[in-house]
Amino acid sequence: MRIVTAPESHPRLSRWSAALRSTLCLRTGHAAAFAVARLPAIGRVWNKLRENPKELLRFGKFAIVGTLGALVDFTILNVMKLVFERMGLGVGWNGPAGPHEIQLAAANAISFSVAVISNFTWNRLWTFPESRERPLGKQLLQFAIVNVVGLGINTFVLLGMDHLVFQQFVSARLSYNLAKAFAIGVVLFWNFGVNRVWTYRGIK
Repeated sequence: MRIVTAPESHPRLSRWSAALRSTLCLRTGHAAAFAVARLPAIGRVWNKLRENPKELLRFGKFAIVGTLGALVDFTILNVMKLVFERMGLGVGWNGPAGPHEIQLAAANAISFSVAVISNFTWNRLWTFPESRERPLGKQLLQFAIVNVVGLGINTFVLLGMDHLVFQQFVSARLSYNLAKAFAIGVVLFWNFGVNRVWTYRGIK
């Protein structure tokens, strides 16, 4: 099924269009998570999970917690974006980024941070309950460091997909929400992979 064709003739967008079609599963019909898992670095994490059923179960729990965090993330992102629009944040500033990008990046930092707190709490209580025997402060610091890097990845993917891909086809508000969904899918694998080998290292 062919839905998006315009970018194929545009040299700058052709590569993004191919990735977008794959991610949205317009050709294969598979779930979006499996399409994202085909990306090289993410694919390695996914293959290791498939080889270990117990780890795959943990990943499932991690993903459920992440889904709850995503609901928190999306809600706060949209609320804060509207607040910053009304405040006029970034309007009249001299810089490489426009008001929309500044507002979106600021709203994303707040929403992502609140989601991290939610995710840490539920992962400690449910996904990795054994980790409750470890010092809370150290574990929270490790989790926060991983997620600060994740925030950088999340923001980069969010702004890139919003500006270069989705704005070409849909309204601005729908565009950054679609870009946010894509960013969350990518960062999910980063967060689980690094937290598993560092924050929750040694937990069987």
